[in-house]
Amino acid sequence: MSENAADEKVSNCEQRFRILIVDDDKTFCQALSLALKRRGHQVLLAHNVEEGLAEVRAFQPERVVVDLRMPGGSGLELVKEMGQEFPDIVIVVLTGFGSIATAVEAVKLGAVQYLTKPVSADALLAAFEGEAPEDETSAPSLDVVEWEHLQRVLAECSGNISEAARRLGMHRRTLQRKLARGRQ
Repeated sequence: MSENAADEKVSNCEQRFRILIVDDDKTFCQALSLALKRRGHQVLLAHNVEEGLAEVRAFQPERVVVDLRMPGGSGLELVKEMGQEFPDIVIVVLTGFGSIATAVEAVKLGAVQYLTKPVSADALLAAFEGEAPEDETSAPSLDVVEWEHLQRVLAECSGNISEAARRLGMHRRTLQRKLARGRQ
């Protein structure tokens, strides 16, 4: 790496941003907000899709963190809306219920990264720069693989649980129980 490239990388790390966090988990928001503020960033919080869209218009952040699942709407809806209205905003999607299907959809809609919670402020800042999370070397557990497969089939069926259960060769209620249990 040349000296100029190294200097540029350091200056990118030291760059300060206006960051909007849109997540319904208020405790998580506060903790992440504090960690980002300690690193010199301006942070604003919103707790649903509607608030998030209003704040992105008013605050005009350079970076946005969007939770995938929130009451009153999907984070993917917000990513799509922001991507259309503000194409220069860098968006990272966070979720406690990650799946390959939703990760692909988030990136198609304009997110630069898709991370599962919990996430550190440093990992989030690296994700904004397009860097992959460091802990991707371990193989996923069987529960995670099953969850991702269920989510992929459900997405292929446009959310129709009966059709997804038929394709998976399981009873509809079994599928509903597995989905309600969430990613393990």
